[in-house]
Amino acid sequence: MTAVENAAVSQEELDAKAWAGFTEGNWQKDIDVRDFIQKNYTPYEGDESFLAPATEKTKHLWKYLDDNYLAVERKQRVYDVDTHTPAGIDAFPAGYIDSPEVDNVIVGLQTDVPCKRAMMPNGGWRMVEQAIKEAGKEPDPEIKKIFTKYRKTHNDGVFGVYTKNIKIARHNKILTGLPDAYGRGRIIGDYRRVALYGVNKLIAFKKRDKDSIPYRNDFTEPEIEHWIRFREEHDEQIKALKQLINLGNEYGLDLTRPAQTAQEAVQWTYMGYLASIKSQDGAAMSFGRNSAFLDVFIERDLKAGKITETDAQELIDNIVMKLRIVRFLRTKDYDNIFSGDPYWATWSDAGFGDDGRPMVTKTSFRLLNTLTLEHLGPGPEPNITIFWDPKLPEGYKRFCAKISIDTSAIQYESDKEIRSHWGDDAAIACCVSPMRVGKQMQFFAARVNSAKALLYAINGGRDEMTGMQVIDKGIIDPITPEADGTLDYAKVKDNYEKALESCTTRKYTVPLVAVCPVCPSPPTPWLPSSMPRSTRSTTRMPRTSKATSTSTSRALTTIWSSATALRATSRSTATMTIAPMTSPSGLSPL
Repeated sequence: MTAVENAAVSQEELDAKAWAGFTEGNWQKDIDVRDFIQKNYTPYEGDESFLAPATEKTKHLWKYLDDNYLAVERKQRVYDVDTHTPAGIDAFPAGYIDSPEVDNVIVGLQTDVPCKRAMMPNGGWRMVEQAIKEAGKEPDPEIKKIFTKYRKTHNDGVFGVYTKNIKIARHNKILTGLPDAYGRGRIIGDYRRVALYGVNKLIAFKKRDKDSIPYRNDFTEPEIEHWIRFREEHDEQIKALKQLINLGNEYGLDLTRPAQTAQEAVQWTYMGYLASIKSQDGAAMSFGRNSAFLDVFIERDLKAGKITETDAQELIDNIVMKLRIVRFLRTKDYDNIFSGDPYWATWSDAGFGDDGRPMVTKTSFRLLNTLTLEHLGPGPEPNITIFWDPKLPEGYKRFCAKISIDTSAIQYESDKEIRSHWGDDAAIACCVSPMRVGKQMQFFAARVNSAKALLYAINGGRDEMTGMQVIDKGIIDPITPEADGTLDYAKVKDNYEKALESCTTRKYTVPLVAVCPVCPSPPTPWLPSSMPRSTRSTTRMPRTSKATSTSTSRALTTIWSSATALRATSRSTATMTIAPMTSPSGLSPL
C-alpha cells in the first residue's frame, strides 16, 4: 500500500487531502454519510471475472488462525479468558495474528490475543463469574469485590426497578426475554463516519450538540433533569471518542484525521466497530452497510494506480477475517440456546438507491468472494445479508446464486420492503431487523410464554410447577372437565384471552419497557418552554445503569428521537424503533 504523507496539519488541509477527487455535497458541511455515498459510488453491472485470488499473506494468516486458535476452540469451546481486566475501548494493548510484521493489512483485536475473551462485568457479575468458571478459569477476587460491593451493575439496576409482579412472573417463567441479564435492544453505529471525517471532527460536532441547549433560569424541574442528562450523555460520548483515538494510537493509527487511502478507509471503519465490540457485550453486533462506502475509496485508489485488484481483495479478505474472530464471554446455556456462539456481525449489501440506481459495487463481489474456498471459505460471520430485488444486475444475481449454492452462507431480504420503510441507507440489526444506519435504535419488550399462559387459563392462574398464584385470584376461574372428561373450548379460549391480557397489562409491561434499553435510553426530544404544556411530555424511560452501554456506538448514532413507532409482532412481543429528528439548534446531530 502507498504510505500516507502527514505533512498537512490543519483540519481543512487534512479534509482536502482525504477528500480529493470526491464529488462535493452536503456531506462536507455536516455528518451525512449517505449523501457522500450517493454522490460518489459507482454501480457495477458486470460479472465476477475481475476478481483476484487470495494473497499468500491472507492464506497464511487464516491458516495460522485455524491451526493455533480456532482448532483449540473446537476442542475446548473457549480459547482463553482475561480474568483481570474489565473490558473497555482502550483497556488492552495491541494484539496481532502471528506478528505485527505479518498481520499488517487490517489490524485490531478485542483483546491482546486472538480469540481471548474479555469480561464485561458492568452488565452483572453473576453471569460473568459463571462464564469464567465454565471456561475453566477462576475469577479475580479483587474484580469480584469491586463489582459486587462498590460498582452498581446493569443487573443490580434492573432488579431495583422490578415490581413484585414482575419478579413473580420472572420466577415462574411466564415472562421471558427480560432485561436483567442483558439489555433488550439493538443499535448499529455508523462506523463509516470515523473514516470519512476522522475522530477530531466527530468530537467537534458532539461538542456543538452538547452546547446547543443553553441553560435558562425558567426551566421546569423535568427540563432541568433532562438538560443535565442531555449534557452528561454527550460528555460520555466525547470521552468514548477520545478513547477511540487512544485505541488507534495503540496500533500506530492516527484516527483523529479522515482516511486518505482505501486501506485507511477499511481500517478506520473497522476501528470504530472494534471500539464498540470492546465495550459492549452485544448479542447482536451488526457491522452495518459498508460495501458502497468502501468501494468509493477503493475505486479512487485503483484509478490512481495506488493499489491493484489483488490489494483491494486483500483488504476485504482481512477485514472479514477480523470479523470472524469476534468473541464474547458467554455461558454454556447461552450457547445452547443458539446452538453455537453467534454475535451477528451482519454486513448488509446490494439493494437500490432511492434514485433507482443499484447499490451493487465491485466491493459487493469482493465480499462474496471471501466465502469461496480459495479465500476464507464459508462462515456464519459476518452474517452477509443481501437486499434482494429481481431487478438487481444479472451478473450479481448469478454470482449470489453460485455462492449460495456452494456455501449456504448468504441470507436475503426484500430491498423493496426495507427501502420503503427505512430508506436506502438501512442495514440489518442482528438477523432480520432493519433500521437506518446511525439513525435509530430498537427496544424490545418481554415475551409472554403463550404455552404456559394456556395452562394458567385452565388452572386459574396458578403455576403447577411452583404452586404459586401468578395471576391474581378472581381474574380467571379454574376450568373443570365436562362430564365426558373434555374441556369446553369456549371456556378455555375465554380464559386464555384473559391470561394473555393479564400478562400484558400495565403492571407487567410498563416497567419492563422502561428498563429494557440496550444502553442508557436516548434523550427525549427537547421541547422548549414556548411550546404548549400539553405537548411537552415530562415522562420518559427511567435511566438504567450504564452497564451495557457502548458510548462509541451512541456517539456514532443519532440520539435524537421523535415519535416511537411500536410494532407489535404478536400478542406477546413488541419492537419499538426510535426515529430521528433534527437537533434543537436546527443542525443534524452526529
